[in-house]
Amino acid sequence: MFFMVLYALAGLKLRFYGGVNEVGGNKIMVEYGRERILLDFGVSFGRKRMFYSEPFLSPRTVESLVEFGLLPEVEGLYRFEEGEAELSAVFLSHAHMDHSAYISFLKREIPVYCGETVATILRAVGELRGKSLEYDFSGLRFETFRTGMKIRVGCFEVEPVHVDHSIPGAYGFLVHSPGGSIAYTGDFRLHGSRPQLTWDFISKVSEAKIEAFIVEGTNLVDGEVSSEGELMNKLQKIGSKVKGLILADFASTDVDRLKSFLFMAAKTKRRLAIDFRHAYMVEKLSADRRLKLPSLKDSRLTIYRKAKKRYMPWERRLMDEYETVAAEDVASRQSEYVLALSFYGFGELLEIKPPPGSCYILSSSEPVGEEAEIDYWRMVNWLEHYGHYGHLTKNI
Repeated sequence: MFFMVLYALAGLKLRFYGGVNEVGGNKIMVEYGRERILLDFGVSFGRKRMFYSEPFLSPRTVESLVEFGLLPEVEGLYRFEEGEAELSAVFLSHAHMDHSAYISFLKREIPVYCGETVATILRAVGELRGKSLEYDFSGLRFETFRTGMKIRVGCFEVEPVHVDHSIPGAYGFLVHSPGGSIAYTGDFRLHGSRPQLTWDFISKVSEAKIEAFIVEGTNLVDGEVSSEGELMNKLQKIGSKVKGLILADFASTDVDRLKSFLFMAAKTKRRLAIDFRHAYMVEKLSADRRLKLPSLKDSRLTIYRKAKKRYMPWERRLMDEYETVAAEDVASRQSEYVLALSFYGFGELLEIKPPPGSCYILSSSEPVGEEAEIDYWRMVNWLEHYGHYGHLTKNI
């Protein structure tokens, strides 16, 4: 069963197939007459957790995703259906999976408009996932845009305008049609490294005559939030007090946070060690000079090589081309490293054995849902076992 919310505005219809009263999962169809476009097409992780528990119980068929309401029952969208596409285009605000993942199921003739960085990230995610039901982005027709462009699709004219977010290449949209204009923000922030991007979007929207303003509301609450510059200073202050190993958990696509931890590592005479997946994303994104990312050959950076019986071909290539360190290397020189390690990599601590007085810095979103809460407390148990102190506030 799928729930859909419909709004009609002067002949312009907005159908919300996700993102209402939930975190992410945005799927917004904009219709005028027979013309239809999509704004984002992401996975609803909350609804997915209602039926699946990965990796032990994962979706196996497209039909199951439709049956459980993870994919809307809309004709003319999906590549597993016969017939021509009945959608003019999809516009992606950014590359977080809750806004973009399910474009993998769309017919390949449907153009996917997005920023250049979004296309790079999604291609990389598809390559890392390999053959996957939900994350196969091969063959998609990516059409990239930049701020200032006006994209004509049927009766719609779409203006992308950059915003700042924790992933590069994020945009909001102004959508014009014979039935009026609307604005859609996607995710955005004002406390990051480039707040002016978001102010540019706000200014553009304030000048437009719009019938509706669709805004992301997941974190519309009061709270103290540090800027990225303030966070860098906090990290340096924390790192200067740590004598043992520093562990850090941050998203592989959060390039601002990568640079902040790299700054801390350099200031405290350490090296930042990132895992293979993180390194693969850095390699792909560093080709965009505007992001000002370091090369994997930067002396401040190294790749952490997790011991396993079989490495993927792309992992072996990274091992051949770049310097790597293993658990024994980190264990023998713990005061020389900042190790990027999420909870699901904590098995490495059994070999590294960080001494009391080491530090763990959680720099990602707070847990959402019961399972995430349970994992959070498991993480705390691991840290307490090794006598760590942690920095777990939203400000970090």
